[in-house]
Amino acid sequence: MTNAQDGDHKRSAALPVDPARDVIFLSKGTPEDDQFVLWLAPRLEAAGYRIFADILTLEPGDRWRKEITDTLQNNSAKMLLCCSDVTLAKPGVQEEIAIAEDLARDLKDDRFIIPLRVSPYKKLFGIAGKQYVDFYQRWALGLQDLLDTLEAQRVPRAGKITINPNWELYRKRLATRIEDAPESLTTNWLPVLSIPNSLNYYEATGAVDHSVMKTICEECPFPAVYQLRGVLTFATLSEIENHFGRAGKLQLRACYEPLQFAQLGGEDPKIASRDASNFLSILLREAREQFCREKGLSEYDYSTQLAFYVDIKQVALGKKIPWGPPKERRSSMLYNIAQGKAWHYGVSANPQFWPFPHFRLKSRVIFSESTSTVADHILTDVATQHRLRRTVCKGWRNRRWHGQLKAFLQLISGNERELKLPLSPTVAMRLASNAMTVMSPVTTSQTSELLGNEEETDRSTLGTAEAED
Repeated sequence: MTNAQDGDHKRSAALPVDPARDVIFLSKGTPEDDQFVLWLAPRLEAAGYRIFADILTLEPGDRWRKEITDTLQNNSAKMLLCCSDVTLAKPGVQEEIAIAEDLARDLKDDRFIIPLRVSPYKKLFGIAGKQYVDFYQRWALGLQDLLDTLEAQRVPRAGKITINPNWELYRKRLATRIEDAPESLTTNWLPVLSIPNSLNYYEATGAVDHSVMKTICEECPFPAVYQLRGVLTFATLSEIENHFGRAGKLQLRACYEPLQFAQLGGEDPKIASRDASNFLSILLREAREQFCREKGLSEYDYSTQLAFYVDIKQVALGKKIPWGPPKERRSSMLYNIAQGKAWHYGVSANPQFWPFPHFRLKSRVIFSESTSTVADHILTDVATQHRLRRTVCKGWRNRRWHGQLKAFLQLISGNERELKLPLSPTVAMRLASNAMTVMSPVTTSQTSELLGNEEETDRSTLGTAEAED
C-alpha cells in the first residue's frame, strides 16, 4: 500500500474507541524488542497516551501473566504488536495475538491490532492482512506514521501528560556492559575487629537525682547511657564513680556480652532487645564521635547524626592525600575551592551488627564561605548547601568517592592498620582502618564522568535537603 493509500486507510477509521479503554498495550519480545520499546514508549507518553509494557509496568510480586491478560482484555484501546520473525515465534506473543483477535471481534474493531514492522517478517495467521506501520527503515518516520494512525482511529489520550522516568533509567541500565572478569569493589563498611567483652549496668543503691544523672551522662568524657535507675557503660566502677558520684551511689547490677545483649536484650533488669540494640549503637557511635574530635576534625549536625569533615586544621587547601599500597599509590583531595566556596569532604557513620559488627560510612560534602586559602564558616542555609552539592559534585563518580573515602581514612589513621576508639579510660573498640572490599565475579563498564547536564543520582551518597539537611 502506498503512503497516499495508507493515509486514506487511516482517515477512514473514524469510529471512536471506548473511552473506558485508555491504555495502549505494547506486545513485544524479550529481550529482542527492549531497546525499541524503551525508545518508543516515552514518546507515545509525550503525545498523551497511556502505555503498558511488561518491561516496566509490572511490579515485583505481580502475577505477570494474569496482569498482562487483564490489562489487554479490560483496559486496552489498541495493541501495538512488534513484528519480527523472532518475536512472532514466541509463545507469549502468540497468546497475546489470540486474545487480541477475540477482543477485536467483541469490540467490533478490526484495527485493534496495529502491527509495527521492526524488521522484515513472514506473514502470520491472524495478522497477515493487516497494514503495518513501518519502523524498519527509520524509527522517527515510523513514529510519525503511528501517531497519525492513533489520531485517525481516535484512541483516547490521558488527561495529563506523564512520562515515566524509569524508561530512561532502564535504558541506561541495559546500556551498561557486563564483562566476564572479576572486579574488586570498595564498600562503605568499616569492620569492627573487637569489642570489649563486658558491657556493665550500674544501678543507684538509694535515692538518685535523675536529672543530674542524665546531665552527667551527656557530659561524660566516655560513652554512657542513662537507663532506668542506672548507667550502661564499658567503664569500670572506679572509673564511673569519679564522674557520677554527685548523682548518687552506684553498684554493679549486671554484666552483658555486648553483641548478645544487642540481640537478646537483658533479663535483670528487663531490657527489650530493640532497646538494647539502640543502647549499644549509641555507645559505639559516641566512641566514634569522641575519636573524631580528638583527631581535630570539625563536625556538622545532620539532625539525626554528626558528620566529621576536613578543614585547614588537618590539610592545606587543595593538597592531595596519598593512599593505597606503595605499588598502587594514588591521592585524593579532601578540601578545596569550587564556585567561590570551600568544599570539605566528611563522613558520618552508624554502627551495624548484621551480618557482623561494622560501621556503615556515608560520604558527605560540606560547603563554607572562604577567602583565598582559609575557610571562614560553614554555610547555614540548607538549600544553598544542597544546590552546591548538586552542581559541584555532579561529575564525581564512584571512583572519586572511593578515593576520597580512602584518603579520609588514611588521614585519620596515619599508617596504622586499625583505629582504636575509646569506650572508657581503660578499654577501646578496634576498627579496621580501611573500608572492606568485596570481589564481584563480573565487571561493569561505566564512564567515570557524567555527560552534559546529567547529575549524580546516588541520593544516599549526596544526601537530600528534604530528608536530612
